[in-house]
Amino acid sequence: MRPGDVEDEGAYARAGGRLPGDPVPDPGLGEAAGVLPSEAEQRRRLLYGRVLIRLLPVLLIVVAVLYDLLTPRYFTAGPLYTAAPLVAAAVYSRRGTVLTGVTVVAAVIGLQLGKGVIHYVDSLTELISIATAAALAVVVNTFVRRAGERLVSVREIAEAAQRAVLPEPAERIGGFEIAACYEAAQADAFIGGDLYAVQDSPRGIRLIVGDVRGKGMGAVAAVAVVIGAFREAAEQEATLEAVAQRLERALAREGTRREGLDAFEGFTTAVLAELPHGDGVVRILNRGHPPPLLLYADGTLRPLPARESALPLGMGELGVWPDRAEEAPFPGGATLLLYTDGLSEARDARGEFYDPHERLAGCVFRHPTELLGTLAEDVRRHSGGGMADDMALLAVRRPCHIL
Repeated sequence: MRPGDVEDEGAYARAGGRLPGDPVPDPGLGEAAGVLPSEAEQRRRLLYGRVLIRLLPVLLIVVAVLYDLLTPRYFTAGPLYTAAPLVAAAVYSRRGTVLTGVTVVAAVIGLQLGKGVIHYVDSLTELISIATAAALAVVVNTFVRRAGERLVSVREIAEAAQRAVLPEPAERIGGFEIAACYEAAQADAFIGGDLYAVQDSPRGIRLIVGDVRGKGMGAVAAVAVVIGAFREAAEQEATLEAVAQRLERALAREGTRREGLDAFEGFTTAVLAELPHGDGVVRILNRGHPPPLLLYADGTLRPLPARESALPLGMGELGVWPDRAEEAPFPGGATLLLYTDGLSEARDARGEFYDPHERLAGCVFRHPTELLGTLAEDVRRHSGGGMADDMALLAVRRPCHIL
């Protein structure tokens, strides 16, 4: 069976995404349906960790009380009593922190009265120290809550910026099934220098995935410029070559407004794709970007490298080469995967790069969302959870019923 020879999409789905005679997927990527076991395990561990942390102040008090009850009168569990309200300050509300502090002080007073040592200087000093720690815990809790509120505000702003600059594409456009995924390398960041966009046009579905040189807000500003120019050009221009030239001019204008090194060395690697309505082909124009991958319905994988090298966008001053879009068959059931180098340059503990060609060969997926979810999980596992660069993924599947 050749790639794309799938007549009954329902039977294909009922077969679990594989056809008779298809190779068995790699165990690391083959579990595309549902939540991966590794994800479920991570969620369980996170849940258990949160429960344990929330129970820790109570456990400290219980252990401290038992220690005082089971040891001679001059033995004390003062450090445990002191730790309980301080831990509560980080995990409880203000009310919970106050209750923890009051419980600790009451427990110490009761135990000292029971042992008959409350009138001793050492016992009084211990009680004052524990009460002081409980009061400080309430102050600490106030600062923690304020910092948490500020963090929530910052995250909401970051999420709004991501939705504005990189809106999630619709799941189906022009009959094609579409999914996108973005993961920033920087902790607690939502957007960086990678980009993707999907635009329907009179000449077909047009896509872009790119990587802006640089980091920080300067890169985000360039991302906004590229996506804005792409959406306008994709709607108006007759060819992918003309779209690329519009992006080149937009980045040139942006470069004149920048200061310092970026004014001379700013550039964007990008790959543009066009899926004409009614034609089983895909047109690719690559400007210095990792080549897309075409995954057929039977698990066969084909890279789509550019036949001629081209400079990234924004480097037109170094030379002028005519852009040439290259065409490849795109049969029903096949999925086009575009990605940034955050995927292909992810390293494991031994320094080995992640190879999407090797990892995806022989695997089949019923929907682009399954492909991207599985791929993102696998690269996180490969890199040990620490990404060195941002990663943007965009997948488009041509259902079998589209001619």
